[in-house]
Amino acid sequence: MATNDFQFITRWRVQATLAEINQILGVAKDLPRWWPSVYLDVLELERGDANGLGKVVSLYTKGWLPYTLRWQFQVTDVRTPHGFTLEAWGDLTGRGVWMFEPDGAYVNILYDWKVRGDKPLFRYFSFLLKPLFSANHHWAMRMGEVSLQRELARRRAASDVERALVPPPPGPTFAAFVQRGRAWPTIRSNARA
Repeated sequence: MATNDFQFITRWRVQATLAEINQILGVAKDLPRWWPSVYLDVLELERGDANGLGKVVSLYTKGWLPYTLRWQFQVTDVRTPHGFTLEAWGDLTGRGVWMFEPDGAYVNILYDWKVRGDKPLFRYFSFLLKPLFSANHHWAMRMGEVSLQRELARRRAASDVERALVPPPPGPTFAAFVQRGRAWPTIRSNARA
């Protein structure tokens, strides 16, 4: 395994239905609204089929540390309502598998992310900073779980007053240092359609 290769397994357990989880995690363009600590901008480049298979998305993201990533993914497998698989390229290249499993009033969510950091920062400094890069990813996923729980509460609110009581999702760190940009709208030539 190269020093810039990573594998992360994230487990969340949230009080929700499979339908709610699919409605939230399956709509990439909404990520900047409910998970703004990580997703700064998202552009859907290709819709894919009715289930989202083949969808191509361009992302501008960050974690706790003051650097940003530009990458894209294509949905390569859809297992509605139990998850989906994506192939990523750009500053991050690899495969992510989201798995959703009902457990009574809860859904157990597992994300298996096998990725290579292709941004020069990862290629040249992972041998030294890999633990810091890993901690950055774990922070981002913790913020995702908090943000998901708040999004569920917001959606379930019975009134505007109740909705206003739900805390906003955590925002990006080092916001003053983040170059305001957009996800880049190019499509990899060998992206599956």
